[in-house]
Amino acid sequence: MTHIVVFGSVQEEPGARADGSPGGRGARQAVAAARAGAAVSLVGAVGTGAYGERLRAGLVREGVGVELLRTVPGPSGTARVAQDRAGSRAVVVPGADAAPTGTHPADAALIGTADVLLLSADTPLPGVAAAARAAGGRGVRSVLAPSPVCPPPDELLAATGLLVVDEDGAASLSGRAEPYRSVRALLELVPEAVVTLGTAGCLWAVRGGEPTVVPGPEVRVVDAAGADDVFAAALTVAVGEGRPMAPALEWATAAAALSAGRPGAGASSPYRAEIDARCAAVAS
Repeated sequence: MTHIVVFGSVQEEPGARADGSPGGRGARQAVAAARAGAAVSLVGAVGTGAYGERLRAGLVREGVGVELLRTVPGPSGTARVAQDRAGSRAVVVPGADAAPTGTHPADAALIGTADVLLLSADTPLPGVAAAARAAGGRGVRSVLAPSPVCPPPDELLAATGLLVVDEDGAASLSGRAEPYRSVRALLELVPEAVVTLGTAGCLWAVRGGEPTVVPGPEVRVVDAAGADDVFAAALTVAVGEGRPMAPALEWATAAAALSAGRPGAGASSPYRAEIDARCAAVAS
């Protein structure tokens, strides 16, 4: 079974989630990867008290390995959705998510056993960069799927094997708004990049090649929250299994479409059989 290590945040999202599953990009990606059929370990931190215990239990319930999910004094990370005249926005209090400022020897050893390391870049960036370097030093491929509101530094990009960003993130990093131009510019920073295009699918490019469009399956969007994390997780699983990139991207877009067609974030992550069935339906 493919082994994925996820390095990222674990958050309680009171008032924003009715499904009871752990929040935070790292936790959502870990759950999505586990449902997609991988053996998953999550490196991160939760706080003391009921929130931390509930987050840990939620991950265990989903089959995510938490042997290196640390408990640190104080509160767990939290995220709340706030409404204002400009619309909704997430207000994040890092709490325990501020703890992983580096990697411990046990973290590096675990990363060395992985087929792929998935980085969400929503914990302190020195720790994320250290995890990426640990992967590179052990011959483990790394996938970086950062938030568009937190552009990764050059040091982290230099250690990244595959970058996965949405249109906003690509424009922020490349300085170019048009997706074809932005994905080409990203190849000056990383050897391989994917720019997600919502319901239109995604663009994939590698150095020395032309961008390739992978269309997305038709979907009636119910709730797009978390679909980007599902895409990154499913793609990481497919890459870890050694699939060629084009079918790996088709599988990931099918997973994201299933997620976007359901309410909730963590609870909307599809299971492997559902992704396979959706891909088969699209192909027929």
